[in-house]
Order: sequence, then C-alpha cells, then structure tokens
Amino acid sequence: MTTADDRAAGIPADGAADGPTRRRRALPNRDELGDRVFTLPNLLSVVRLLGVPLFLWLLLGPHADGWAIVVLAVSGATDWLDGKLARALGQSSRLGALLDPAADRLYIVATLIAFVIRDVVPLWMVVVLLLREVVLAGTLLVLRRAGWPPLQVHYLGKAATFLLLYAFPLLLLADGAGPAAAVVQPVAYALTVWGAALYLLAGVLYVVQAVQLLSGSHRAGVEA
Repeated sequence: MTTADDRAAGIPADGAADGPTRRRRALPNRDELGDRVFTLPNLLSVVRLLGVPLFLWLLLGPHADGWAIVVLAVSGATDWLDGKLARALGQSSRLGALLDPAADRLYIVATLIAFVIRDVVPLWMVVVLLLREVVLAGTLLVLRRAGWPPLQVHYLGKAATFLLLYAFPLLLLADGAGPAAAVVQPVAYALTVWGAALYLLAGVLYVVQAVQLLSGSHRAGVEA
C-alpha cells in the first residue's frame, strides 16, 4: 500500500542552519508541501474515506461480506493509485499527506471493531492495536509541540498495513462455511499475525526514534 511518503516530496534546500534547526530541516516536513485542495489524488483519498462507513454498514448491517470485500479492494486500488498520481502529476499537498495515512488507519480500526462485534478476531488483539494508535497519537503531539514535523514513513509500517488490509478479506472468507473457508483460513491467520506483529514493531520504532529526536541524539526518523 502506498503511504504518506508517496505524497510528501522534498526537503528544504537551505542546509546552512546548525543545531536543532538543521536537524528539523533534515526531516521531510509536510508543512513544506503545497496548499492545493482540489486535486485528483485528494479526490481519490476522499472517496476512500467515504467508503469507511459503507464498509462498516456492509459488515454489520446486511452482513454482505462479498460487497465489503469489494469496497476494501477498491480502497486498496485507490490507495496505490493516489500516491502514483500525486508524484506523476506533481500534485503533492499537505492535505493529501494527511488524508492518505488517515484513510489506512480508519479502515484498519473500523475493520477491527467490526470483526470484534462479529467475533471474527479476539478482543485482546483489537485492544492492543488500538493502544498502539493512542500511543502514536500522543507521541506525534509531543513531537509537534517540540517543533518537529511528523516523522517519515517506515517500510515496516507500510508492510504491516499491506499485510493487514490483505488479511481482512481473507478473515471474512475464513469465517464462512464451505471448502473455501478451510483453504484460506491458515493463510488469513498467518497474514493477520505477521501484520499485527509488524504493526506493533513499527509503532515501537516510531516511539524510539521520537525519543532520540527529542533528546537531540538523532537526525532522521521513521513513521509507523
């Protein structure tokens, strides 16, 4: 899946500053991106966000799992496409850099909550992953108050999102009946375990890098 680093391009060219200012400029800053709102990548991100309540209704209302999987697949396709278009068309923006990872996290959180309600995944797993989001939100707030921009996307975070968003439709299939459920079940569980483990590891790396930045001992960072 693409993430905010596909949308956020460029580091300030001025490298003359020293100390904390220089360290801040060593990080890609979303605030340096353009203010454009009405772009094709942003439109695709908005479509993805609008798909979240539809996805939840399909899972929890009529239990139309097939259509829910279609919505998730369309979300994944637009997630890949909006990052490519932003770079190809030169339409990177601050709004796009916020919308893209926000949509990913919303789909993950919404799916986990729906899966708990439907007893597809255990409650403890959802609690752990949601606590990870709370910790990262607090870490980001501390960074912003200290004058640091949001840290750059890390490959572990992208890999974790990729695994989880592909595990979710397989978990729905595994929760059904018939031979197909028996076939996809081990694959679905394996992707879920690996995705959740990488998701937590990426969060730990984010916090570690944030602590190093705040202590003035590190010049670059990663984002989960």
